[in-house]
Amino acid sequence: MIIAVLLALLTGLATTLGGFVALRTKDRLHLVLGLSAGLLLGLVGFDLLPEVFTTNTSMTLGVPTVSIAIVLGFFLLHLVEKSFATHEPHESDYGSDHDHRHVVGTLSAVAFIGHVFLDGVGIGAAFQVSHTLGYAVFLALLIHAFSDGLNTVAFLIKGGRWTAKAKLLLIADAVARTAGAALGSYVLISANGVALYLALFTGVIIYIATSHILPEAHANHPSRWTLVASVVGIAAMWIIKAHGA
Repeated sequence: MIIAVLLALLTGLATTLGGFVALRTKDRLHLVLGLSAGLLLGLVGFDLLPEVFTTNTSMTLGVPTVSIAIVLGFFLLHLVEKSFATHEPHESDYGSDHDHRHVVGTLSAVAFIGHVFLDGVGIGAAFQVSHTLGYAVFLALLIHAFSDGLNTVAFLIKGGRWTAKAKLLLIADAVARTAGAALGSYVLISANGVALYLALFTGVIIYIATSHILPEAHANHPSRWTLVASVVGIAAMWIIKAHGA
């Protein structure tokens, strides 16, 4: 349990780190994002998907139950982002004509904290299955949190909105992730239940990589080197999985 909690705390710190990296990398940010997307996609393809389909083999209305959970995770995050406007590419010009960029109001804050709390639960639940899967989920969340920081924190600083409330939101991020990891470690969940949760989480990760990170990476830069960075990320996860098997 202590390992899961400490790792969850690190993912919270990664959010802040991501923001400051965004300010430092400037024109190289698209390469960082491309690499992040590749790492996430490799993790999903080589670790999470094989694990959930092996652990839970139940069927619902003729399709694997975990497949439904994956689709549901993808759609739920899409619905949350569209409802609360919690993400807008910080390199995008869209915000110059609309007042939707990073709305950090009450509803979006609640949605954000609830989301990262469930991230923490995912780490704790994964460690109940095995340490290998726990570390794999931690890596996915670390990249996810770092990506959030690349956008949210950088936007707040650039826009002069780095206020006490914004800092409080980052503290809530770390606390929610840690509390979620503690709960996920203590609450006994069946193997099938853990697989369903991780399948839901897999859908979220697929959404983040394909609908959030990659579009931002390709927004204002030629795609060739960004694609190379993504391929490097995928290859890195393949190598890690091969040596860890």
